[in-house]
Amino acid sequence: MKIALMNEFSQAAKNPIVLEQLTSVASTLGHDVYNVGMNGDTDHRLTYIHLGVIASLLLNSKAVDFVVAGCGTGQGAMMSLNAYPGVTCGYCIEPSDAFLFSQINNGNALSLPFAKGFGWGAELNMKYIFEKAFEGERGLGYPREFYESQSTNAGLLGDVKAAMSKAYLDGLKTIDQEIVKHAIAGPRFQECFFANSQDEAITAYVQGLI
Repeated sequence: MKIALMNEFSQAAKNPIVLEQLTSVASTLGHDVYNVGMNGDTDHRLTYIHLGVIASLLLNSKAVDFVVAGCGTGQGAMMSLNAYPGVTCGYCIEPSDAFLFSQINNGNALSLPFAKGFGWGAELNMKYIFEKAFEGERGLGYPREFYESQSTNAGLLGDVKAAMSKAYLDGLKTIDQEIVKHAIAGPRFQECFFANSQDEAITAYVQGLI
C-alpha cells in the first residue's frame, strides 16, 4: 500500500513526529509512505483547503492508496477531503476510531487533530492509531456478523456521493485554479504524483498547470 502524509501550515512543525510514527508502523507492514505536505514551518505553505486538492489528486489518480491528513482540530481537513469524489475520509482521535473506520467504513483517508488533545503520549496514540488503521484485512465489519449490512451501506454511500458530484476533473476545473496551482506546487507532491499516477487524464491536467 502507498500512504501519503500531509500536514498544513498550523501543524507543520509536528510533521516529523507524525512521519516517524507512521513510517515505523508502515515499514513493518510493507507499506510505502510519501510525505507530501509541509515538513516544517518554512516549507511551501498549505492550508487544509489545499490538502483536499492534493488528497483528491493522489487518490483519484491511484498514485496512492490511502491518505493521512489533519489540521489543528482535524475537522477542517476532514471536510476538505470529503468535498471531492473518490475520497472517503474519517475523523480519528484514538485507535478504536481507526479500527472501526477501517472495518466498517473502509475509506481511503483519515484526518487527525494535530493540536487539540495533542499532549503527553501523543506520539504513542498516533502509533496505535496507525497500527489499527493499517494492520490486517480491511472492511471485515464490526462486529463481524454485521459485515453484510455495513459493506452494503459503505458501497451505497459511495454511490450517493458519486451521483451527487460532478465528474472529478470537470469539478476540479471549475474551482479557482490558483488554489489548485498552489496546492500542487510542492516538490514532494510532484515527485509522488508523477512517479505513481495511473490516470493519464489527471496527469495531463496537472502537467498543464505546472
